[in-house]
Parts: sequence; C-alpha cells; structure tokens
Amino acid sequence: MNTAIRFVEKVSDWLARGSAVILGLLTVLILVEIFLWNVFEKTTLVADEYSAYGLAAIIFMGAGYCLKEKGHIRITLILTFLPEKVTRWITFLATVLTTVFAGYLWWYLYKMVNSAYRYNSTSGTLTNTPLWIPQTIMLVGAAGFVLQLAATSLRTYLAIKTGEEVV
Repeated sequence: MNTAIRFVEKVSDWLARGSAVILGLLTVLILVEIFLWNVFEKTTLVADEYSAYGLAAIIFMGAGYCLKEKGHIRITLILTFLPEKVTRWITFLATVLTTVFAGYLWWYLYKMVNSAYRYNSTSGTLTNTPLWIPQTIMLVGAAGFVLQLAATSLRTYLAIKTGEEVV
C-alpha cells in the first residue's frame, strides 16, 4: 500500500512541476504581450485566452500536490473538541466522501472533453483553439487530484491504527 501511495505522491509532484512550467510560460507570454504593446502598439491576440487556459491548467494540475502538502483549507473547529480516534475516523470518512465526489466530477469532466473532441468544439476566438486540448490538461490534473485523494484516504485509514497525523 505504501508503494502505491508513494507512486501517487510522485505523480502529484510531477503534475506540480508541469504546473510550474506552465506558470513560467504564461509569465513569458504576458511579458511579450506587454513589450509588444508598449513598444510597437501591437498585440499577440492570444495572451488573454491562453492565460485563461494556463490558469485552469495550473489550478487543476496543482490540486493534488496542494493536498499532499496539506495546503487545502480545512475547518477543524468541531474536531478539536472530539477524542483523537473519533477525529481520525471523521477525517477518514470525509476524505473518502470527497474522493467519491471528486471521482464523480472527474467522470463528467471526461464526458465534456470527449464531447468537445467528438464534435470538434473550438474556442470561437481568432485562434479557434480546439477545446479538447486545454480540457485534456484539466482532465489529467483532475485525475491526479482524485488519485491523491484516494492515497490520502488510504493513508488516513492507516493512521487510525498508528496514531499518525495525516491531514
């Protein structure tokens, strides 16, 4: 089980690295846009659209890593008043329910990407970007998040016995 958890955590790390690369590329794109506008009064015409795609990619690809590093917001007011073992069980159940819900959302995201590909949906802008391309990046990031949630659920279950703090 620990091997599977470590594998998922490595996937989250790699997706976060990809997210960082996209952030760097977006920075370059925006700087080029600013330079072109201020020096030549010209525009790339794609900076706004591709920045939006990049932002979505960064968010989806970084979600699993954020969970792994305990960066997501948790509301623990009630948990602080409960016994430690009860807290672990509640955390486990909440994590499992979140995993199931995120898996459900992933399935519908997959259906959206599949429809965009099948019907050749495009952005409707000057670039006419096929929408399945940025949506696929979101789908991969969402899959990484679901996998990290599953690994966290497993780790939380194991922590019930060991007393280790997970989330």
